[in-house]
Order: sequence, then structure tokens, then C-alpha cells
Amino acid sequence: MTFPYLDIIIRSIAVYFFMTIALRIFGKKELSQLNTADVILILLISNSVQNAMVGPDTSLTGGLIVALVLFIINYLIKKITHHSKVFEELLLDKPEILIHDGKLDFKALSKLDISDEELKEAMREHGIEFFKNVKLAMLEIDGTISIISEDEKNLKQTHYKRKHNRKNLQKS
Repeated sequence: MTFPYLDIIIRSIAVYFFMTIALRIFGKKELSQLNTADVILILLISNSVQNAMVGPDTSLTGGLIVALVLFIINYLIKKITHHSKVFEELLLDKPEILIHDGKLDFKALSKLDISDEELKEAMREHGIEFFKNVKLAMLEIDGTISIISEDEKNLKQTHYKRKHNRKNLQKS
């Protein structure tokens, strides 16, 4: 006799890894800049993969098993990437340098599909007007752009998590 929910567990694991790979391919920049179309996409994806995970089983038990499997996979992935550099490099992005000492890294900007206007917007959000005033700008692993500026008197660092609601401005 086999475990009746093994199919659901295997389907859930497959969908989890598919979504992880898809997010890795489509880039971290997209995660921090959700607009209406992105929210709709996320809702539609969750609805479409739900059937792939549970199959014909629409019971409460089936749904709870899927949720439990997803929590366990997420927990294990975090533990594995924390303890293994190989898996960390395979599964997690690294921060990318966009500007260093006022010089733009056009290769990185092109690869990450960050436009001149997006970079200028991030600089304005950090209170910086010119590229030459940026000591370091990085695209962080969560998709935000952090900027360290240097003026003649003091070093100022700001980190802005891009959100549509300006009241949610976070600086550290």
C-alpha cells in the first residue's frame, strides 16, 4: 500500500522548483517593482499551479499537505543555502554593482535591463542629483537599489525599498 498523498507531495515539489527557476530567470529587479499587471500575473500563476499541485484532490487534507510541503521545502532550501556555498550560488542571486565612484557599469545595467531613467529615479529617491556623487550603487538580492553617496563633508548611506506608496519609505 502506498501513501495516498505522495502524488501531491511530488507535484508540489516540482511546482516549487519550477517557480524558483522561473523567478531566477526573470530576475530580481521584477520582485521589488510590482505593478497591477504583476499582481494579476502572480494571482493567475498561483491559480494555475494550484491545480498542478493537488491534481484531482480538492480536499482540505490535500490543500494542507501542499501548504505543509511548500513550507518544508522553503525551510530546507534556506538551511541548505545557508550551509552550502555551492547551493547558495546556484539558487540565490548576488548583489550587482551599478555605479562605482561615479562610473556607471553599462554592462551590468544592460544585463539587468535597468534603464538610465530607472537609475536616475533611484538616485533622486536617495537625494542624489548626479552620477558623479554616487560612491556606490548596487542592485541588492531583493531587487532594491541601495546607494552610498559621498560629499566633501560626510559619508551618507541610504537604502530605499521601492514601493508605490511613498508613505512606506524606508531608510536605514
